[in-house]
Amino acid sequence: MDSKFKEIAQDLEQKILANLYPVGSLLPSELQLGRLYNVSRETIRKALNELRITGLIQKKQGKGSIVIDRKRFAFPVSGLTSYNELQKSLGLDSQVEVLSLKKEIVPEKLAEFAQWPLEAKVWQLERLRKVDGQGVILDTDYFLESLVPNLTEKIAAVSTYDYIEEKLKLEIAYAQKEITIEPAMARDKKFLDLGNSDRVVVIRSLVYLADNRCFEFTESRHVLDKFRFVDFARRRKL
Repeated sequence: MDSKFKEIAQDLEQKILANLYPVGSLLPSELQLGRLYNVSRETIRKALNELRITGLIQKKQGKGSIVIDRKRFAFPVSGLTSYNELQKSLGLDSQVEVLSLKKEIVPEKLAEFAQWPLEAKVWQLERLRKVDGQGVILDTDYFLESLVPNLTEKIAAVSTYDYIEEKLKLEIAYAQKEITIEPAMARDKKFLDLGNSDRVVVIRSLVYLADNRCFEFTESRHVLDKFRFVDFARRRKL
């Protein structure tokens, strides 16, 4: 029966909303769910994909399906994941609005911070990320023009990282990140749906290629109550 996976998805959704499977808990395995509902694992996979698309669960490799707060999206801190990849993995109804794109001489403070030449040309790109029609992230990016030439609004509206990796054949390797909580600025209040909050989460990153050249500085300003910032940490003695 083709609609069986939808019935299972609806039943699981009701149990999640009733807190039988609370936020942060693991759903039973695909094998266990198949036995519970007397269906194949393929049917269960389809049902779980329905829950993922609606933002109720997130698949974790090696763990299974984790119930998430559908009002807060898991944003990986230590990983280097593009927003385009993130919204696809979480099944978000997301839109990108390019607010501005211009070429300019790098600001002096940024040149010093990123160790770029003072006379270097950069692309300054500002984008608004929306989920379900609400502004949730305001990004300001600076790309070194010598490494990322011919950037366009069309490229920026889809994925700059796809362009850099697939078209320019550059290998993006790692980033240095700083995360702070700061008072919302006028531009945040203009573009972001802050609700009753007067603060935003700010992530500033220097991003490097595999040959250790810094090609990007980005400042992302996030609505405070829309994201859970997650990390995987392995113990290391100092």
